[in-house]
Amino acid sequence: MLGAAAHPLQLRLAEKGTCTSDLQRIVSRPMYSRQKLPIHRGAAAANSSRTAGLSAMASQHTAVSCGGRTQSNNVRCSAATQSVDASLDPSVDTGTASAAAGAGATSLIPQTMEEMAADEEAAATRELLERRGQAALTREERRRRQRSLDAIDAPPFLRVLQDSGAKSLVRGPAGILQLNIGLYCNQACSHCHVESSPLRTEAMDRATADRCLELLQGSCSRAGGGAVHTLDITGGAPELSHQFRYVVERARDAGVADIIDRCNLTVLLEPGQEDLVEFLATNRVRIAASLPCYSAANVDQQRGGGVFERSIKGLQLLNAAGYGVEGSGLELDLVYNPNGEFLAPPQAALEEAYRSELREAYGIVFSRLFALNNMPIKRYVDHLLRRGKLEDYMQLLVQNFNASAANGVMCRDTVSVRWDGALHDCDFNQQLALGLAGKDAPRTVWDIESLDELTGRPIAVDNHCFGCTAGSGSGCQGAVS
Repeated sequence: MLGAAAHPLQLRLAEKGTCTSDLQRIVSRPMYSRQKLPIHRGAAAANSSRTAGLSAMASQHTAVSCGGRTQSNNVRCSAATQSVDASLDPSVDTGTASAAAGAGATSLIPQTMEEMAADEEAAATRELLERRGQAALTREERRRRQRSLDAIDAPPFLRVLQDSGAKSLVRGPAGILQLNIGLYCNQACSHCHVESSPLRTEAMDRATADRCLELLQGSCSRAGGGAVHTLDITGGAPELSHQFRYVVERARDAGVADIIDRCNLTVLLEPGQEDLVEFLATNRVRIAASLPCYSAANVDQQRGGGVFERSIKGLQLLNAAGYGVEGSGLELDLVYNPNGEFLAPPQAALEEAYRSELREAYGIVFSRLFALNNMPIKRYVDHLLRRGKLEDYMQLLVQNFNASAANGVMCRDTVSVRWDGALHDCDFNQQLALGLAGKDAPRTVWDIESLDELTGRPIAVDNHCFGCTAGSGSGCQGAVS
């Protein structure tokens, strides 16, 4: 690491809730510095969000996409956070609690739409998006990150990487195929790096899904090892995509060892998804579930009113099906990201705190916890800019660059595919329309005959890459060092 001083968590705990109070106890050594220390100085088509009539849409009939079906929902959700009810009590039988959680569930989408309509900052961003377009805003976002780095005399990411002695960033054999199958979501989280919401309509079609599956099957059938072992399905809320169940079933038939569903948990309670947990368990899909805290206040602040309660109910449904239960073979991983301008704390210690709190309060068990840093892109950059914190956060990332983390970043063995078939080194590059490096690089899944063609190519990097290499590092599988 480039520097070490007072842990930034210690500067911010007073304004946080239960989770961060426990983080004070977890942090036992100085890891992440915000001090300005000496640094060596060395020489796609725009996606649209629909904004018209948000308030009216929130109170009217809402059509909810349900994995290839459409179901009507005329019930408005209260924008206020509901109190935790008896179904969350750990003294209640797990099966009974799970049945109660699934009974009479209403869609979260109307509430999300109401909150989006009432959010003046989000409305201003949508207005800019309509007026200037996504490509222009992405370029401006990059310039602002660079100005923040220039203000602290930070060298380019590649220079820091080279000076650290870390391995060159070159693609190895593909082990993970990550598909973003659509940006539609029943939530609109404040930190979301893909800017998902109920307004997003971008979605993978069947032809693109089939092409990805052809490449996957070609890799899985390869003799002698070195094949893709993991299919990582993300979104949006991927389960609400028309292609989700099709892709899962085809991948399972192809013999993919590990299929991951990046689940926001609340989708399990959406109307039309009553059989989703059963489908996931039948196909032995591994769940990577977002839960940025075990405190209702912190989760709802980041993910929307009432999301914590729904998330707990979703976890109870998964536990009742065997997910996270030792010996079941059904893996349930939780994903943490900070609710503030600091890095993820040590993953192992935080996992212990999660286990204790969730078990004692709600009777919930899980397999592993992944602790991720917030990436300085998209909605999180907007958050930092509005609070005048972008320079501080970029400085935090640079000063805590970790060569060991750089050696373990996910882009070395992950192929990321956008909903329209565009190829990228990672999901973050995907959202910034940063394609594979080189003028001769293939651009889409139709430009290659095999994933092997990507092995040995240099990895495309930019100034946001400091996010994955700071502290313990950060990737879709959690800390990397």
